[in-house]
Amino acid sequence: MKIIGTGSALPSLSVSNDMLSAFLDTNDEWISTRTGVKRRRILSTETLLDLAVIAVEEAIKESKIDVTDIDYIICSNLVNIYATPTFSSIIQGKIGANCPCLDINVACSGFIYALDMADAFLRTDKTKNVLIVCAEEPSRIVDWTERDASILFGDGAAAAIVTKGKDLKATHLTTTSNIDALFYQRKLEFNPFVKRKEYGRPLVMNGKEIYRLAVSNSVSDINKVLEKSGIKKDEVKFFVLHQANMRIIVAIRQNLGQPEEKFPHNLEYYGNTASATIPILLDELNKTNQLVKGDILVLSAFGAGFTTGACVIHWSGTNKIIK
Repeated sequence: MKIIGTGSALPSLSVSNDMLSAFLDTNDEWISTRTGVKRRRILSTETLLDLAVIAVEEAIKESKIDVTDIDYIICSNLVNIYATPTFSSIIQGKIGANCPCLDINVACSGFIYALDMADAFLRTDKTKNVLIVCAEEPSRIVDWTERDASILFGDGAAAAIVTKGKDLKATHLTTTSNIDALFYQRKLEFNPFVKRKEYGRPLVMNGKEIYRLAVSNSVSDINKVLEKSGIKKDEVKFFVLHQANMRIIVAIRQNLGQPEEKFPHNLEYYGNTASATIPILLDELNKTNQLVKGDILVLSAFGAGFTTGACVIHWSGTNKIIK
């Protein structure tokens, strides 16, 4: 597998911590010291589909392939206004592709799971180019009258075109059933035969448990993929981590014993955009020419489920023209 194009898109509305204090019992210092988030992008006039299409078109343009060359679309999405059809098929129609599509929902680990799936597809003779899209709107599943989860999240989309290659050196995925740590529960339509009482609940998050699970699992996953690939920590250019909370990123870095400059971050500007955080950050590193051929990247994420994923990529570069 080889990444030949990246793209990302964010809502135009940037919401500061001070803006939240107008209707929540909180302030900038309380939020920033506990999470690292200073601002987040929130969908207001645009739609999630708008962002997804922009991100995809950027990735296709950079990859220098035609939309008709896409053989498969994998979309990572927690929630959107359609339970059916799949969000991937809606994106497919908007960009004019003609290929099989599927949605996955492994929460914030989605990009790494999608890379692993794409790699499997690309090892067959049926597939040459796979489009991965991570399109997320977590601002619509939190309780905006409570400061626990609403202060953390932002919306965004990112995409990558992947083709046959040998850049993906190792992956490690895990799932451990743990509903109580992090969940969002939708109330379904009325059914006259259902006799039990049903509830819908906005996102529920056990912060202390998530912190513990995130740090321990990410460190373990990273060490495993490094061992699998035969690469030492000191050889890694960047550890591209899920942008959930700055305290988690710092704790993972300290456990790995690596310097700050190896852990790029943008959560202070965008918040937690679920599965879109890693590909958005990867696109920024790519577009600002911070990645060069031969760089070794380690990606690591965790999310509700409880799911985790990590991988090692030997970056050989996208098809963009470096000015």
